Amino acid sequence: MKQPQPVRVFATADIGEAALDRLREQNYEVEVYPKTDAPLKQLIVEKVNSGIDALITTLRDSIDEEVLSAGAGTLKVVAQIAVGVDNIDRAAANRYKIPFTNTADVLTEATAEFAFFMMGAVSRKLYSSERLVEENRWRSWHPYYPFLGDEVTGKSVAVIGTGRIGKAFAKKCIGLDMDLLLYDPIASDEKFVEHASREMELRHECGFARKRHVAGYVGFEEALEQADYVSLHVPLLMPGESETPTHHLMNDKAFERMKSTAYLINTSRGPVVDERALFEALIRDKIAGAALDVFEQEPLPPDSPLRDLRLKDRLRVFHHFASGTRETRLSPDPEIGMAGRAVQAVIDAIEGRYDGDPKKMPYVVNKEAFEK
Repeated sequence: MKQPQPVRVFATADIGEAALDRLREQNYEVEVYPKTDAPLKQLIVEKVNSGIDALITTLRDSIDEEVLSAGAGTLKVVAQIAVGVDNIDRAAANRYKIPFTNTADVLTEATAEFAFFMMGAVSRKLYSSERLVEENRWRSWHPYYPFLGDEVTGKSVAVIGTGRIGKAFAKKCIGLDMDLLLYDPIASDEKFVEHASREMELRHECGFARKRHVAGYVGFEEALEQADYVSLHVPLLMPGESETPTHHLMNDKAFERMKSTAYLINTSRGPVVDERALFEALIRDKIAGAALDVFEQEPLPPDSPLRDLRLKDRLRVFHHFASGTRETRLSPDPEIGMAGRAVQAVIDAIEGRYDGDPKKMPYVVNKEAFEK
């Protein structure tokens, strides 16, 4: 009697033994690309073409027509260990009826708190201070030499995009008695405004805040003009694929509207910011500073203008690290970790859970491909 073929899974990156062991417990054959750099796309095509059942991917992998066509009829799921799916050709996945999944929800708090910390770090010049001590250039205490930072408490923050992460970030800002200028290109959450306002009122009544702070939705231009901090939490939407595209949302015109004392924070997607325009805004003192965790091209190229040494005390750059906690990245629990959620998505698809219907599977993104 012919033995059934084992389920084969290929992961383009090591997502942690604890999570991968959940697949091995299902008697799946698991192959992991061993290097920290991304595999060549041709290798991914070869693995898919060899008949693997599941592909675990990251944002750095181009899952395009070539990859997906190689999996037509054999590839049962592409499980992305990220919220964003910009690297996956949705139209091609739909055409070949290949479900792809993401890891929304579990990285909400980690990303929101990192944006919060970035805001404080760039505003209070933590890097500049640390470098002063590290390089033994700290000579004496003085009221304003060699530099001063800007206080965050009591200021106003524009939260651009009020999905899960945007709202989690906004809630943290309430603790610093900040006014919330909320903007969302798709929908507003008035219930959130009501609850935030109640918390602000209670903080004032209890004497935790010296003044009554406010929260509310405003237009994009108004948010930019009034905010001391602008924090981006929108998905990347290209012109033509949405009535409200976010590609280069922060451009020359946007920076012109910001206060010269304001700061930009970006933990959303790199191309939401026009980096050339940001460079010009910083070099010409149109804004006070910026902190970025994502970039138009990743890793940040050696010749990027954002590496200009004239910006080093006003621009903080990080390595796409907002979700980078042990819990969020590696926990095998799908309610806690990205790895756990990606693995669960594979198991759901391979084992035919939820009646084998991808529309019912909680982590599937392209549910529309399976509508009758």
